[in-house]
Amino acid sequence: MSNRLEGKVAIIIGAGCVGPGWGNGRATAFRFVEEGAKVFAVDNSEAALIETIERVNTLDGTMETFIGDATKSQSVADMIKACVNKFGRLDILVNNVGGSKKGGPVELSEEDWDSQVDYNLKSVFLSCKHALPELEKDGGGAIVNIASTSGTRWTGSAQVAYAATKAGVIQLSKVVAMEYAAKKIRVNAIAPGQLHTPMVEARLAGQRTGGDVEALLKQRLARIPLGFMGDGNDTANAAVFLASEEARFITGTELVVDGGMTARCD
Repeated sequence: MSNRLEGKVAIIIGAGCVGPGWGNGRATAFRFVEEGAKVFAVDNSEAALIETIERVNTLDGTMETFIGDATKSQSVADMIKACVNKFGRLDILVNNVGGSKKGGPVELSEEDWDSQVDYNLKSVFLSCKHALPELEKDGGGAIVNIASTSGTRWTGSAQVAYAATKAGVIQLSKVVAMEYAAKKIRVNAIAPGQLHTPMVEARLAGQRTGGDVEALLKQRLARIPLGFMGDGNDTANAAVFLASEEARFITGTELVVDGGMTARCD
């Protein structure tokens, strides 16, 4: 590897995964360590981090873990402080917290709407609130927020809260990017499409195809012009790029990682 993140300190919020394999957060933690960053890996579940730790331990690098709730301001403040106390600075923030609930306005409960707003959007707001002063103090840095193609178009199922909040993540990223550009803090979003991550087996198949994983995979694959589904590594590679100096002239935009799906008109 090229050590594109050598000497950088990165906090990755949502670095665990709901099951075995390459979820977005797990893959991002692995790739960042692989590229030379010191990673502070955060999740709200100790169990979700176990495989992340095991995979990163095969590398010659540095990763510390922290259990925290990205929807609670004090918890987010504590995780940022713990990262800075451990590594002395903060250069990169990756927000990977999120998940979907099915249903439009009629079907979705008000409680689920509120929880989706907290989980998918408030978490990004809070991490930016507490991380930006540290990034500014250290002379700049990069924020990468994981959004979704669901935040840009209809992707095959009614998930109104997820779509709305992921659209919010994209616009939040643009606004913060403009506010902090002069302070050398770049802010971008990644919009992954129909990836085959552990979320498919753990949650999505139950929501959309009655638990039939193969049926869901077939539906998702049919939407992708490239003819195959990516996985968490594709999101992670995009995050490495956006966090690195290779993307020094890129801010306030979203990088779509979807095999061409959203470029289609059907």
